[in-house]
Amino acid sequence: MSQHNETERPVKCSGCGIKLQTGNKELPGYIPESAFEREPVICQRCFRIKNYNEATSVSVDQDEFLHLLSGVGEKNALVIHIVDLFDFEGSLISGLQRFVGNNPVILAVNKCDLLPKVTNWNKLRNWMQQRCKEHGLRTAEIVLVSAKRNQGFERLLETVSELRGQRDIYVVGATNVGKSTLINRLISDYSDLEQELTTSRYPGTTLDMVKIPLDDGHYIIDTPGIVYPWRYSELVERRDLGAVMPENPLKPAVYQLNEGQTLFFGGLGRFDFIQGPRQSFTCYISTTLKIHRTKLERADSLYQDHRGELLTPPAAADMDKLPQWQRHEFRIGRGSQTDLFISGLGWIKVNGTEGAVVAVHVPRGVKVLTRPSLI
Repeated sequence: MSQHNETERPVKCSGCGIKLQTGNKELPGYIPESAFEREPVICQRCFRIKNYNEATSVSVDQDEFLHLLSGVGEKNALVIHIVDLFDFEGSLISGLQRFVGNNPVILAVNKCDLLPKVTNWNKLRNWMQQRCKEHGLRTAEIVLVSAKRNQGFERLLETVSELRGQRDIYVVGATNVGKSTLINRLISDYSDLEQELTTSRYPGTTLDMVKIPLDDGHYIIDTPGIVYPWRYSELVERRDLGAVMPENPLKPAVYQLNEGQTLFFGGLGRFDFIQGPRQSFTCYISTTLKIHRTKLERADSLYQDHRGELLTPPAAADMDKLPQWQRHEFRIGRGSQTDLFISGLGWIKVNGTEGAVVAVHVPRGVKVLTRPSLI
C-alpha cells in the first residue's frame, strides 16, 4: 500500500480516541485492515462494546496502571476490583488503597466454581478479608462470582446498587480474571448504549479509558487489565493456558510423601519434600496438568532427560522460552495450617502438623509464597 493512502486514514479511533494500529490484537487500538472502510472508524474494543454490548480487555503494566488510577481518589467513585480465586495473591492489586482514597471498593472474586461445593463460604470470605487487610486494602463488600457459570452476579449487582449512590463505577483487575464478562453484565443491566461511547485520556499515558454511559448520566469506566509478570498465565504460550488455568472444579490430589520425594507438575514446576516426618500434601492445580512423583536425588536428571516429553506442558521448544528455574525453600512451622502458593499454577496444602522443610522450583520471577490455608 502506498504511503499516500496510509496518511489519509484516520489515525485515531472515533469512539475512544486511542491511536489505531493493525499489528497486534492484544494491544490497545487494534483495528482489522478491513474495518477502515466502516463509518465511523473505531477500534475493535469500541466496536464490540457498541455492537455487541461487549467489552474486550486490553492490557498495561502495573506502573502505567497505577499512574492511571492516581486521579480516582479525588473523584466520587465506586471501585469494583475483580480478582481470580485460583490466583488470589497473584491478581490482587496490592497498591490499590492509596489510589482509591475513601471510595468504597467491592472485591469481586471470580472462579468460585473451581472450589468444592462443600466449601464453607463464610470462612472463605473471612480468609479473603484477612488477606486484603495484610495488603492494606479495605473492602466494603466481598462478593463471590463465577463468570463462567454466571453465578453471583445478581448479588454483585445488588451490592453495586446499594453502594453506588451518585457515583461512576470503575472496574479494575489484572488480565485473565474475567473483567470483560463482568463489564458486559454491568452494560446489559445498567445501560441502553443508545448514546455514544466516550473516553478520556489517562493523564500522562498513551492509554484511554472507555466510558460506558449509564441511564442516569453516570458511567462505567473500563480500565485496562494489568499485566503482572509473576503470574504463570503471563508466561506460558497461549496454547498452554488451558493446562495452567483450570476450567473445571479442582480435584484435590493428595500425596503421602516421605522426605526426599519430589512432585513434578508437568514441566512447569516442581515440589520437593526435603525434611520432616512422613506426611500428606494436597495439590490444588488444574486437572489437565499431570503430576509425576520421583525421588529427590533423581529429580534433576529426570527433568534434564524428560523435559518437554514426559514432563509437559510446555513442549520442549516453549520450555526454552521460559526463564531459568529458581528454587524457593520454606520451613513450615509445627501446627501451622499452610499453603504453598504458586501464582497462576495453584497451591499445595501442607496437611501434617509436625513441620517440614520444602522447596518449590518454578521459572524465575513467578510469585511463590506461603499463606494460611485457604481450605
